[in-house]
Amino acid sequence: MTMRRMIVLAAGGTGGHMFPARALAEVLIERGHGVALVTDRRGQGFEEMGNRVSVHRVRAERLGSGLVAKIGGVVELVVGTIQARRILREMNASLVVGFGGYPSLPAMAAALRLGIPTMLHEQNAVLGRANRLLAPCAKRIATSYPHVAAVRAVDRLKLHLTGNPVRPAIAALRDRPYPAPAPVDTIRLLVTGGSQGARVFGDLVPEAIALMSEPMRRRLFVEQQCLIDDMPIAEARYREIGVNAELAPFFTDLPERLARAHLVICRAGASTVAELTIAGRPAVLVPYPYATDDHQTANAHALEAAGGAWIMPQDKCDPERLAHRLKSLIAAPRMLVQAAEYAHGQGRPNAADRLADLVEATIADPHIPKTQPTEAAA
Repeated sequence: MTMRRMIVLAAGGTGGHMFPARALAEVLIERGHGVALVTDRRGQGFEEMGNRVSVHRVRAERLGSGLVAKIGGVVELVVGTIQARRILREMNASLVVGFGGYPSLPAMAAALRLGIPTMLHEQNAVLGRANRLLAPCAKRIATSYPHVAAVRAVDRLKLHLTGNPVRPAIAALRDRPYPAPAPVDTIRLLVTGGSQGARVFGDLVPEAIALMSEPMRRRLFVEQQCLIDDMPIAEARYREIGVNAELAPFFTDLPERLARAHLVICRAGASTVAELTIAGRPAVLVPYPYATDDHQTANAHALEAAGGAWIMPQDKCDPERLAHRLKSLIAAPRMLVQAAEYAHGQGRPNAADRLADLVEATIADPHIPKTQPTEAAA
């Protein structure tokens, strides 16, 4: 047991940053450390932890495209950094861990000004822009993929492969076997993607399924996240083609739906890919084409290369192509079983513990390693 320390987590407001930060917080608290979170007004996800984690919100703003927006963004970051310095002093922080996103910048900048060691966690297969700015000053960089793009050669010795921690409800699926479908079984198709994916999939998936044969359509049960405004049209289309479907803007029981899914159609965000690999479920990945540095495509390629998914770029994913893909997979369920096995093999169920180990190692010896780690990201 290491001596109790105060560890500050700095994360952007989206779930992709917050999920791994919360998973790390849970492990650090179990190990007897104190944990605080610094984020901006959007940051959510720590409410259920109550007073076990102190949450602090600072000013932060993305740098816009115009001169006025850029100046405003810089001013907000400066104010946020001043706020974060006060917080870090009061916390007597031993280490600040950045999870990316522009709201992580004030706390990380304040730590550097105060001489507090810092480390980073990168969820994607491409180093994010905030983490790219901070990488030269970070002592260690935890990664979710063996190969991470946009890392300077001088920073590669800092890389440590830990994996991307997932929510406890997803981690609990690790030992749930893939429900291999028999030739006459119902095929459960799960369609997710948040608002950015829901609008595309709300039109695309029903039209693709309409192009399949009637016997094949009758075997399908579709569970699909869909925007409220798009639900009436999508529900009517599914009824018209004779497909059983359950549509909702958000599934509160998504982990259970993932557990029983035979195939998932989804985006390729870092948390989504990590959850697929923990559960071991095959997927058709349609990367969000406007993601920063096209990092979703990089995430998708990593899983496809391992045999656990099939990529369909959005600009080439029309109903005809998607229908062809679905028909080929349903007609050969062995392909689904094999992809599920390969996806499962990519999962890192101990990612939160490995990340906590790296945190403690950085506190104990915050110097950059002189030799490449045994399991380092390249």
